[in-house]
Amino acid sequence: MPQKILTVATRGQGLYEFTREAAAFVQEAGGEEGLLTVFVRHTSCSLLIQENADPDVRRDLDQFFRRLVPPSDDPSMRWIVHTMEGPDDMPAHIKAALTQVSVGIPVIAGRLALGTWQGLYLFEHRDRPHRREIVLHLGP
Repeated sequence: MPQKILTVATRGQGLYEFTREAAAFVQEAGGEEGLLTVFVRHTSCSLLIQENADPDVRRDLDQFFRRLVPPSDDPSMRWIVHTMEGPDDMPAHIKAALTQVSVGIPVIAGRLALGTWQGLYLFEHRDRPHRREIVLHLGP
């Protein structure tokens, strides 16, 4: 069963689309039908399938999560204990827990069965740049 580790370089918090890379993997693997499982190997980022037509959607989602879970140095977050790695670390773990670290996408006729406006995103929750590893696995 074909597998690949995709590396996504981030520049800080936000959504980074990798639909094209995932679709290319499926085409290269030659799978006509099956399931693409996508898994991110980190605890402070997550995966989303989201609209890829209007960049305002990505901006609004990012702002929503920043408001929902502010940095640990925000007065409302004084209860946080895990602060060794900076004020964005524990909030990043919380955001990852609220979202998902793996998604499954059906493959039909050799293509990802995403909707017209759907894209596949790494959702970075840390402020610093990172190199994130995403495992792509194409199964029957």
